[in-house]
Amino acid sequence: MERRDNYAITVQRAKALFLEYDQRLLARKLGAEMDGEFFYTTFLSEPCRIHRATGDISRFHRGSWVEANSYDEVLTLLDLVCDSKEDRHLSGRWKNMRDFGHGFHQSLLEQRDPWAERFQAQPETFARACESLGGEKYPLGDVAYSIPVFDDLRLLIQLWFGDEEFPAQLRYLWDENALMYLKYETMYYAVPLVLNRIKECME
Repeated sequence: MERRDNYAITVQRAKALFLEYDQRLLARKLGAEMDGEFFYTTFLSEPCRIHRATGDISRFHRGSWVEANSYDEVLTLLDLVCDSKEDRHLSGRWKNMRDFGHGFHQSLLEQRDPWAERFQAQPETFARACESLGGEKYPLGDVAYSIPVFDDLRLLIQLWFGDEEFPAQLRYLWDENALMYLKYETMYYAVPLVLNRIKECME
């Protein structure tokens, strides 16, 4: 219960921080639209809106607006909206996600991966799901797609099939300038969001 409450507190703090920003300047920075009630943007290939008085988030999914206030959604989107750099731009060069951080985080990426096993079991469905999210195919790994996250920033997911000796693996790559868009810690919120959207499209 305490952990769940801490998550809820962090979400509310992130929303409160958004409310402290000059939303007109944020809209200008992102080329975003807003009206008297909502700030509009696109996130993970879907229209999103942030309530300008509460910070609550919803996304336009399959024809209607649905709540999008999970811990990962709030912290990722509000980080991208509020803290992305004015002069952000892509380098055009991919960098392994673990190379942005430290050894502790690297170890987290080297464990057995149920997501990789799930995608390996349905590679064609996995590929179609990535494409439905605007994914672009890359000639890396056994199956690889770059998925739009926010603005022109993409996450490149490489699926490497496992065998009797080695388990299936997923590798995550961001543009070398990704930290102009989001914090390193936020990458760890964005990845499960992308994976869950892929899963959603596979079902």
